[in-house]
Amino acid sequence: MKRGGWHMRTLGESILDEFGKLGPSAAMAEIVAAWPGAVGEAIAENAWPARLTRDGTLVVNASSSVWAFELTQLSADIRARLGEALGDTVPKALSFVPGRLPERGTAEPVGTERAAPPEPSQAEREEGERLAEGIEDDELRAVVARAAAASLARAQTRPDDRSL
Repeated sequence: MKRGGWHMRTLGESILDEFGKLGPSAAMAEIVAAWPGAVGEAIAENAWPARLTRDGTLVVNASSSVWAFELTQLSADIRARLGEALGDTVPKALSFVPGRLPERGTAEPVGTERAAPPEPSQAEREEGERLAEGIEDDELRAVVARAAAASLARAQTRPDDRSL
């Protein structure tokens, strides 16, 4: 709407102008949306776009220096895949650095259900009680005994899994 020499702008126009002041970083939302599809699940779990520099380089945080190094070796391929998804708004370059990644959601992905934990056998319960017998507090001793029995039962069903 134009009144007496000035133009009343819509909220959308004002927001676009503000984003334009950010320079290349205005494209971050589009990059973040395209990232998982362009790079695949394994990379997306270990590397995430962090920011765009003024020269148009996308800085990507990686879960470790090893991931940062490996992805640096693949940066031309990753940039090409991003280009397929983003077109002209593809970053000019990629820089991979160790850094914080966004927290993963607590919800399980669709189609993945956790199996019920195995029920400890009588022998595993007795071993759990034996392992916890030195604990003076009755309640704590019972909790530790149940946890030990559950861990022993899990180790029996998944002998290759050494984590408790």
